[in-house]
Amino acid sequence: MRCKKWRIHFVFTKFITLQKITIAVDGYSSCGKSTLAKALAQKLHYNYIDTGAMYRAVTLFATRHNLVGLHKPVEVDLLILKLDQVNLRFEINPHTHHSDIFLNDENVEPYIRSMEVSNIVSRVSAIKEVREKMVALQRQMGKGKGVVLDGRDIGTHVFPKAELKLFMTADTDVRARRRHDEYSSKGQYFSLEEIKLNLLKRDQEDINRKESPLIKADDAVVLDNSELTREEQLEFVLKLIADLHFLSKEEQSHH
Repeated sequence: MRCKKWRIHFVFTKFITLQKITIAVDGYSSCGKSTLAKALAQKLHYNYIDTGAMYRAVTLFATRHNLVGLHKPVEVDLLILKLDQVNLRFEINPHTHHSDIFLNDENVEPYIRSMEVSNIVSRVSAIKEVREKMVALQRQMGKGKGVVLDGRDIGTHVFPKAELKLFMTADTDVRARRRHDEYSSKGQYFSLEEIKLNLLKRDQEDINRKESPLIKADDAVVLDNSELTREEQLEFVLKLIADLHFLSKEEQSHH
C-alpha cells in the first residue's frame, strides 16, 4: 500500500511542473462530482468552481423574491429582469478551507443545499438567460486554466476544449443513500424513496431540457463510482492525468 501511494505521489509531483489544464467533471446528481472535484483541485493546487452551487444560488434568489416555489411556476420574465441583481463569487471558508458561494455578499452555502432548492433548481437552470449568465461567469473564472469545474454541461458547452473530461455516474440507489446521509448529517430528514424520486426527477429534467442538456461529451471518460471509495476515484483520475501527460509527450516527440 505504501508503495502504491508513493507511485501516485511521484506521478503527481512530475505532473505539476507541466502547463496547467482545465478539468471538466460532469454527471448526474449525487454522484460525488463535487467531492472528487474538490479533492482534485486540492491535490493539484487548482481552483475549484462548483457550477451547481451557482445555479442553486440563483434559485435561492428566485425563491426569496417569490419568483418560484415548489408549487409555483417560475416567473421567467421577472427573473430575467432581476438577473442583473444577482452577483456571485466564491471565497475560501477559513474554517472548512472549501470554497463557499456568496450571493450579493452573503454566504449562502448553508441555504442552497436544502430539499426545497433541490426540487426547484432544474427549473431555474433550464432558463436560457440564466444559463448564459452563469456560463459567462464560469468561463471568466476558468479562463486562466489550472481549474476544476463540476456540473452538467462543462465538457459539452462551458469548456468543450477542456483537456480532461469526466462523466460521473452511479447506481440510483447508491446515489439516494449518499444524498440521504448528506441531509441527515445536516439535520434534514427525508425518506430514501423521497430522495430517490427527487434524483430521478432532476435527471429527467437535466437530460431533457432545451438549453445545454446533460449529455456525455464524446471524448469524456466515464467514471462509474457505485463501488469506488473516494480515494480510489482520486487515484483513477490522477492516473488519467499522468497518462495524458505521457501521451502528449510522446506526440510531441513525433512532431
